[in-house]
Amino acid sequence: MSIQFRFKKSMLLILTSLSLSISGCSSDSVEQNSEVQNIAEPVSYLQRDVTDDVFYFVMPDRFYNADTSNDEGSKTVSISAGGFDPTSTGHYHGGDIKGLTAKLDYLQDMGITAIWLTPILRNIAVQGDSSGYHGYWPLDFTQIDPHLGTNDDLVELIDSAHEKNMKVFFDIITNHTADVIKFKECHDKLEVKFSTSNQLCEYKTLAQVKSGDKYTPYIPEHAKAVKFPAWLNDTKFYHNQGDSTWQGENSVYGDFMGLDDVDTDNPEVVQGMIDIFNNLITEFKPDGFRIDTVKHVNIEFWQQFTPAITEHAKSQGIPKFFVFGEVYDGNPEVLSYFTTVGKMPSVLDFAFQYRTKDVFAFEKGTNNLTDLFSKDELYLDEDSSANLLMNFVSNHDVGRLGYTLDQALPNATDEEKVKRAALSNALMYFARGIPVVYYGDEQGFTGDGGDRGAREDMMPSKTPSYNDNVLHGTTKTTADDNFDKTHVLYQKFADFAKVYQRYNALRNGEQAILSSSDDAGIFAFSRSIKDEKLIVVFNSALEARSYENDTLLSSQVVYGDGELEKNSVKLPGLSVSILKVN
Repeated sequence: MSIQFRFKKSMLLILTSLSLSISGCSSDSVEQNSEVQNIAEPVSYLQRDVTDDVFYFVMPDRFYNADTSNDEGSKTVSISAGGFDPTSTGHYHGGDIKGLTAKLDYLQDMGITAIWLTPILRNIAVQGDSSGYHGYWPLDFTQIDPHLGTNDDLVELIDSAHEKNMKVFFDIITNHTADVIKFKECHDKLEVKFSTSNQLCEYKTLAQVKSGDKYTPYIPEHAKAVKFPAWLNDTKFYHNQGDSTWQGENSVYGDFMGLDDVDTDNPEVVQGMIDIFNNLITEFKPDGFRIDTVKHVNIEFWQQFTPAITEHAKSQGIPKFFVFGEVYDGNPEVLSYFTTVGKMPSVLDFAFQYRTKDVFAFEKGTNNLTDLFSKDELYLDEDSSANLLMNFVSNHDVGRLGYTLDQALPNATDEEKVKRAALSNALMYFARGIPVVYYGDEQGFTGDGGDRGAREDMMPSKTPSYNDNVLHGTTKTTADDNFDKTHVLYQKFADFAKVYQRYNALRNGEQAILSSSDDAGIFAFSRSIKDEKLIVVFNSALEARSYENDTLLSSQVVYGDGELEKNSVKLPGLSVSILKVN
């Protein structure tokens, strides 16, 4: 299908469906006040600002298997074949791109407007005792991993999403490729050829390399031409300095768990990477990129790469193409360095994730949130701000909020944990920043910790260590089909999305902290834009608490169970209310 035809088709369908709500969901529980029932007509995905989006982060292999014929991967390229074992947490489970296409209505009905996929390019299928089900071991930057489907399947997904006025974001990697390059000085002496946790080859510093103390890289005969484009097969385009310990200099120049660290200082590599991802933009027309392992790449690379691909996307008719990076750090000073000096419009807000868990799971003072948001000015420059940060409470690395709740509150009832999960996600939607739902959180998934422990199946799972978990808000387990639109958290998230879309102040407004405390209780802030002002009040305590503010004399409750009396609003325990200032 030609790109030109795809765009004409998508735009025609959008123009004929503008009466549909972006949120795709209605709920009587959102508001009863008729004064605020009207939602502005949705803007086409091509013109919609990213601050108007609700993201869903999904690992395709663990979502839904719509094509069992691709479960074993490539039928012609052995290095990308095999690795399928749905009983193992570290292998392919069969989910695919067609599975995502089949479940778009499930996402749209929850209010999702943007889908972020873990990396989908062709991987080395098996390394060590694990497989590349997650997508972070790329070999071929031109083809979709055969375990997930074909390039045509991806075109169909993007077209189908665009027809529903939803965006699709790719997760991309510039820091490394799959582990193919070996070093004669260490790998030849070991039986294990892939590092999953320990250094197999001690890191050699830049000073050592400069003095001549360096490794001798080589590529085994059977793997000399396995990477695409072809220039990626040349060892001169890699740092070749040994394994990283994620500290100091080696955080940038070392091999990430043995994965071949690309020499992003090299101008040829910079241009090569720009070309790779410009080509993907040209072929598939995604709406943006999430970039992996950003802090493990030299800052000068981002200063060139991000503006170049953004400009190319605009030339391809994607005016709102958006880029955000993964900087795995909870310090706003570190995070903001990449949005300002690094020329990246946004990053995942790990600081938000840590502080939200502190307050709503570990029952710490709500002043932890005040401290978090007091650093928001650090992100402000010509192309970034705190409103562009990607808020999240769970992901595939740090683990699920549900797991944290189980660990922090082992004696709490399921009802309490559901309330705390809902409250945490409400902050994700209503505070500054863009909400990112991690797949399965809307079904009460709990997981077994980080990494593999947080990558359960939405389709009926065959993994024993997932299926023995107790989920929140349901009697189901992961052995069941978990696309349940009646789940209490799914419905809550749908409600949150409706409120988020209803009020521009929640998406783009200036945020000001109004009240917090050094213990569990009230946290209040305002969101204001033009003539619209909202006051959002959270109660993280188990018992009812009140918040007083003279502004409430001219306000009305438009969401939540808060009881307003004159200048005071009383909130039940573990709840949130939104008031509109008239």
